[in-house]
Amino acid sequence: MDGLMTEHSGSGDIDASLALLWQMRDPPTRGRKPGIALEAIVSAAVEIADSEGLEAVTMRRVAGRLGVGTMSLYRHVPGKAELLDLMLDKVDECPDDEVLAGLAWRPYLETCARAMYELHLAHPWLLQVDQSRPLLGPNALAGLEMFMRGMRDMGLSDRERTMVLTAIDGYVRGLARSQVNSQLAPERTGQTDEEFWAAQTPVLEKAMATGDYPTMAALSEDAFSGSWEDTFELGLTALLDGLERLVESRR
Repeated sequence: MDGLMTEHSGSGDIDASLALLWQMRDPPTRGRKPGIALEAIVSAAVEIADSEGLEAVTMRRVAGRLGVGTMSLYRHVPGKAELLDLMLDKVDECPDDEVLAGLAWRPYLETCARAMYELHLAHPWLLQVDQSRPLLGPNALAGLEMFMRGMRDMGLSDRERTMVLTAIDGYVRGLARSQVNSQLAPERTGQTDEEFWAAQTPVLEKAMATGDYPTMAALSEDAFSGSWEDTFELGLTALLDGLERLVESRR
């Protein structure tokens, strides 16, 4: 995975994807009955994407993982584009209702944001998919329902609540993308982080000595030692602090 969005949700037959997502597609009436379940196909595709990246997911690879002929997959799903829509909805899991029950809006949103962050780290191929036009299957719609439910008592308009959702989603995806790219950099370049920065050290030391970058030169040695988890929590706190001030102003 190179961190760039290379796929798009809803890029195939939208009607077919929606029918499959909501299990409205009529079963084939001709030929032999399907020997594998659609759920198994989607699960196999997700496993390949998780272990080898989204580019490794092909109908042939999925069929091989299931031990069936490639053509048998087309009895269930039209192609990779529609399969991707099903994969996106399958991994779109929400926190348990028991975890969220009784929480005020702030810890509720914190819990949801952390779950979203962990989801993207567990399935980094999600960051390669442009979901600006998402297809809403059962899991995706349940996630929206969950998020909007947690914001009911904030005193915000429906439009503002959807804007809050977009802001949190954008923050989570952006930081997750930076973390995943950082973790993949050594493998992608064949150079460790230490080797990468060591190569720049002589040039940077000369640059600092010019006095043109006094703020950077004055930074402590541990300025860039913060973990990704700490960075995520700091950013989330700042985002929700601002949101809390907005909520209080409405009251």
